[in-house]
Amino acid sequence: MNTPALQAAEAATPDGSGAEFGRSADDLPVARVGDLVFAMVSGRNGQHFLASAWRASRPLPEFKRDDFYSHHGAVADETEFRARMIEQAEHVRDLRALHRLTVRMSCSTPRGPSQGATVYTDGIVSHTTAGHGGFRLSNERNVKIHPMLRCAGGWYEEDAAWAAVALAYPNLFTALERKCADRTVRDSWPEAWEVIFDRPVAPGNSHEKDRSAFEREHASHWIVISALRSDQHAGMTEVIATIGGVRATDAEERRYLVPSDEYAVGRFGFVIDADRRLSSTGRRG
Repeated sequence: MNTPALQAAEAATPDGSGAEFGRSADDLPVARVGDLVFAMVSGRNGQHFLASAWRASRPLPEFKRDDFYSHHGAVADETEFRARMIEQAEHVRDLRALHRLTVRMSCSTPRGPSQGATVYTDGIVSHTTAGHGGFRLSNERNVKIHPMLRCAGGWYEEDAAWAAVALAYPNLFTALERKCADRTVRDSWPEAWEVIFDRPVAPGNSHEKDRSAFEREHASHWIVISALRSDQHAGMTEVIATIGGVRATDAEERRYLVPSDEYAVGRFGFVIDADRRLSSTGRRG
């Protein structure tokens, strides 16, 4: 289940939540939350991301960049870093109040034998496996899942489908988990979200809905499906495009040269401007 520390806080939370803040030996912003220590690490092009170290008990000023390994996504600046750490501390506090029970359970899952289980309540158990885990709901529990999100057999994988369980049983999840679940359903199943909450998902608030809108808008346009820096044209990127970005083997393809400083894929693809780009055949569009 992709929840703790993976979603940015939407608003700052009052301090005093239990997060301990400091600076590492190499001057990284760091914070201790429960058994984890987080750092805001610099990436490429002035960007930053969250990294963590587990069960590291020494003082925060003794940590260095090499101590942090797990990656938890991008973070804009120290203000967002602090907000996310406070939210994470509240998540840890909420978890303690839920009293989930970790047990060993002899059980086969769609992705192999269960290697560990967490009982949320009777009939709702989260399983981990060697590869990919998820929830198993009893028949009685599964009927409460909304029909547009319900999985036959009661198995809900941990990447996205788990969010249906959190929507149906919010009292079994932390505030952070509920927020992640809401975002996951909006991103993956916007039509279901709109039915459940009886309001539309606004543009920019659902990956799947925005992708569908992009595909409708550019269905007749040339969209890049592959690209590489050109060895023969300095400062240019050579791209291959098809109508609508279709990747079928029989799709017509065209090659274009695009200035490398203008080539940015974006969320769903790079659309060729037919009035500006010259194809390798010497024709526009």
